[in-house]
Amino acid sequence: MEKTSQQQHLETELPPNSRSFSFASMRIKKRHHSNEEGGFTRRRGLMSFSSVRETSRKESVQEEASKLHCTEDQVNETAAIPSGEDDAGRPGALKRLSAMWSSFRRHKREGFKDSEPPELPGQVAENSSRQHRYVSGQYFFEYLVVVSLKKTKDGSSYEPQITYQFPKKDGMAKYQKEEEEKTLKAITLFCFPEGINWAPLTEYPSETFSFVLTEIDGSRRNGYCRRLLPGGRGARPPEAYCIISTLACFGLFSKILEEVEKRRQISTAMIYPFMQKLREAPFPAPGHTVEIKSFIPESGTEIISLTRPLDSWLEHVNFATLFDCLTDEEVLLVFAAAVLERRIVFIAEELGTLSQIIHAVAALLYPFTWQHTMISIVPEILIDVVMAPTPYLLGVQKHLLDLVTDQSDLLVVDLSDNKKETFIASVGDESSILPPKLKSEILEALSARQKASTVEELNRVVSEAFLLFFVKTVGHFRSYVKHSRGGGPGVFEKRSFYKAIDSKTTRHFVKLFLQTQMFDLFIQEVEQQQPGPQQGIFNKKILEYQEKKKKEKAKKH
Repeated sequence: MEKTSQQQHLETELPPNSRSFSFASMRIKKRHHSNEEGGFTRRRGLMSFSSVRETSRKESVQEEASKLHCTEDQVNETAAIPSGEDDAGRPGALKRLSAMWSSFRRHKREGFKDSEPPELPGQVAENSSRQHRYVSGQYFFEYLVVVSLKKTKDGSSYEPQITYQFPKKDGMAKYQKEEEEKTLKAITLFCFPEGINWAPLTEYPSETFSFVLTEIDGSRRNGYCRRLLPGGRGARPPEAYCIISTLACFGLFSKILEEVEKRRQISTAMIYPFMQKLREAPFPAPGHTVEIKSFIPESGTEIISLTRPLDSWLEHVNFATLFDCLTDEEVLLVFAAAVLERRIVFIAEELGTLSQIIHAVAALLYPFTWQHTMISIVPEILIDVVMAPTPYLLGVQKHLLDLVTDQSDLLVVDLSDNKKETFIASVGDESSILPPKLKSEILEALSARQKASTVEELNRVVSEAFLLFFVKTVGHFRSYVKHSRGGGPGVFEKRSFYKAIDSKTTRHFVKLFLQTQMFDLFIQEVEQQQPGPQQGIFNKKILEYQEKKKKEKAKKH
């Protein structure tokens, strides 16, 4: 991200006791029952960090370490984090950006009046047979903005500015309007994160990428961005269209952005009716389609079909990019580091590559969820996020590589076509984390993807290979959640759980995995569930595997 004029745009003071937005936020739940055995360290803690790049990066970490901000649900833990102020005593880049996002959730709680018409009667499900086709109460998106590069006041460079917004917000108090302006300004940083001096261009290939915005309570919003050269003659700077949505569905929103681009080339005025129709349309359930009618001059009325994949947990993912950039063995090394919640930085020049790889790696962890910092494209102005001591998945453009490699104890993965080596930096033990037998089984399962003819088939082959890994390592978890006769939450018997594993290498891995926050929060949810059969693809695969093991055991006898 830009460090000069953009940095000046972010000079916002944090009010006392303000609720700040954090990239490192994690979903924390109260644990009513615990069974801490075997010397496992508690790895809970909600961190919000902020920093701006200073002259001495290492000294700033040591000398100006700030304290963790913990909620009442957290244990008392502290860690050194980068400074929250710059040399002039102003709030650091992340803290300033944090302030911008502090009101995003509050906006929804206090309720703004959108300048949008109510749903038309024909758009409401008319009977129960139709209702299952849609996800009720969800809009496709919250914002569509156009971010254009405009000359600074002194005319020496360009800076990104919002030039179009839909929908506009009405009925806001003054402070709410100010907070929304900060929110929109923050979005511009992710649309043009490079931190370079832009100049007018005659050619610029369109590119689509996404980013994730994480709030202090762990809730996430997705930004879908398409950058292109606007219509016109002569040299001109590129612009970006960005959709902000709580929904994670990269393929679907990429198609929406293509339609937006098509209309923008005709006239900006053509964007509004299309987005209004989309805003009014019901969001389809997995495997279903919604049709949007839209008029285009000289083309007439078009019907745009938007279909969600049946495997909804994979609708934000395209594993093809991951395996185009890395070999199967390299993917396993990255997976091993991610499953133990380590710090991982991905390097590439293309924004689309970075965003797709980050989401693909996070998807390999299913049914577990990455709970820590995840920034698919780190703006240059926020590059000091790499100094955070907490786990993260970061995407960094290659021209910023020198600002990353002076860190230790992290995995730096080069995704470039012309790379000399894939792993620029590593801890060194990544190849020994996964049990050898299960690693071989994953590689064998991945070989079947060569036969996949569609993205959906490829995604299914890859996801099931890693899903089966978790089935074999921790799929027996439900047998070790004990419920009392009086009801109430169950209690997970951790020590008995990993002691039940026969393989020594698998047991060693599981003991490490039990210390991660992703497993801890997963098992907390299980403890809250009532005993009995459970729904979901993970539980289905566990039952299939257990049935297979029973049949194999019966044959031996």
